[in-house]
Amino acid sequence: MKKKASAESKIIKELPFEEAEYCVFDFETTGTSARSEKVIEIGIARIRKGKIVDTYQSYINPGRYVPYNITLLTGITNEDVKDAPYFEEVINDIKYFIGSSVLVAHNLSFDYSFLKNECEQARIELPGNSAICTLKIAKRIFSHLPSRSLGNLSKSLKIRHRNIHRGLGDATATAKILLKMFKILRDDYSIDTISDLIHFQNIPSGAPFKMIKKKLADDYSSVPDDPGIYFFRDSKGDAIYIGKAKSLKQRVSNYFTSNSPRKTKKIIQKAQRLEYYVTNTELTALLAEAELIKSTDPKYNTLLKRYSNNYFIMVNNSKSFPTIERVTSFDFNGNDYYGPYPNRDTTLAIKEIIDKTFEIRECNEREFLKGRKCYLADIERCLAPCIDSSVKDQYREELLKVHNFLSGFNQSAVDRLLNKMKFLSEHQKYEEAALTRDLINSVLKQLNKASILSEPINKANVLIEVSGVKDNDYLILLEGKMFIKNYLNDESKNFDEAIENYFNGTIQIFKELTEKDLERLKIALSWLAKNKNKIKVHYLKNYSSIEELAKDFIFINRVKREYLALD
Repeated sequence: MKKKASAESKIIKELPFEEAEYCVFDFETTGTSARSEKVIEIGIARIRKGKIVDTYQSYINPGRYVPYNITLLTGITNEDVKDAPYFEEVINDIKYFIGSSVLVAHNLSFDYSFLKNECEQARIELPGNSAICTLKIAKRIFSHLPSRSLGNLSKSLKIRHRNIHRGLGDATATAKILLKMFKILRDDYSIDTISDLIHFQNIPSGAPFKMIKKKLADDYSSVPDDPGIYFFRDSKGDAIYIGKAKSLKQRVSNYFTSNSPRKTKKIIQKAQRLEYYVTNTELTALLAEAELIKSTDPKYNTLLKRYSNNYFIMVNNSKSFPTIERVTSFDFNGNDYYGPYPNRDTTLAIKEIIDKTFEIRECNEREFLKGRKCYLADIERCLAPCIDSSVKDQYREELLKVHNFLSGFNQSAVDRLLNKMKFLSEHQKYEEAALTRDLINSVLKQLNKASILSEPINKANVLIEVSGVKDNDYLILLEGKMFIKNYLNDESKNFDEAIENYFNGTIQIFKELTEKDLERLKIALSWLAKNKNKIKVHYLKNYSSIEELAKDFIFINRVKREYLALD
């Protein structure tokens, strides 16, 4: 049994740390010494795929009175624990709940000492799970904070900490802190696996700065505090690792500390030179990193970058009577995709508004082909094309209204809902009228503006301006093909030619999109959705000519001159 558990633990340690399952736990106790005090409450929050998915909480009878000062601190009284189970009565439930997940606690040594002592007293085998201490990690990655207490971290990271000094309240806050740490651990410290994470937390904090080789030290001295990509090269000049950074200086400095992770030390041991390329923004650094890794396959870039899901509203044009669907990816397959939206809840809200405002069918193809009328037609939520194909023109008009709504034109939806609410009120259907009122409020919040674009991605022709510290980045998106001004991985003329092609009506040459085009667009949309405050979108349809565009953007002037010279 122990051999099996050991093998399982080894497999878990080699998992990418974002993909592992964690159980974050917290004990409330009668005092601070595990040898002489007892547990009075446990709270556990389970993390899976970057989200808190389940919780466990239980009072525990300590077999003694709860000290008055503990009641003042936690609010847990003797009455609360009087009829609660003893620890030995809940430990099997706890072990079942945590399974083989990685255990996490803030100040792990405290909570783990109580877990160990309670198991010993109950004569139950201590769980052999891998364990992570968020306090140890915080001391390394938030060294600038005066305190890394649970309360101070929650405040600094803008985490709402409910039920302070209660098992589940503190466990949930710790879980949210761990999730906030994930991106920092991946981007700034090159942590890949659970094993890396355990090693990282056990390195003493405050280790001195230490250069490895003179050439690397010289290269490092010239690295600026700008966004960009960096390359570690071996003795043959081949790139062995490529990374990106918001701040090259800050990011690269992490490689030259004596307490750096094992993978980082391997890179430094093999590297002979350090090179960098400055970009205007983090976005172009991110794109360049992904494309260069794919084209050069450096030895130590072992894991592909994972980008969080985007959320889209898709008009499924492949059906004779198109449907409106929520999806998490897009393609250029003839369907129209609006988005990306920042989260699942936004697309749920938008889909609900569409379903309750426009008479578009909601059934799947199997139900539609049965040719049977459903209750949605009776309540005027569907034109019922399943039994009456003559409504095709009406359906097309209704679909156009959906496109307008998704493009930011809400008045038609509001007017329709207001008339419906008035009708329901006049017929004394007040509960339904109230629900319609709530729907109107959702529309008035302009949820669709949470999207980057007010045109379908597959049909959008836009110039996107991305704010940089020194200079901005400019992206042209023409029906799915993206061109970037002065981009490392493109010929400089590509961006200029894209503008010319739009205004002389030859963008159809871009219809054949490559896998590289799709990957570039997916990465860019993922970043843009999270950084809406840093971008401005300019719709090319609002400009009648390249000369008019040039009035707003100085850098277009050269393109304009070359374009006019062709006449």
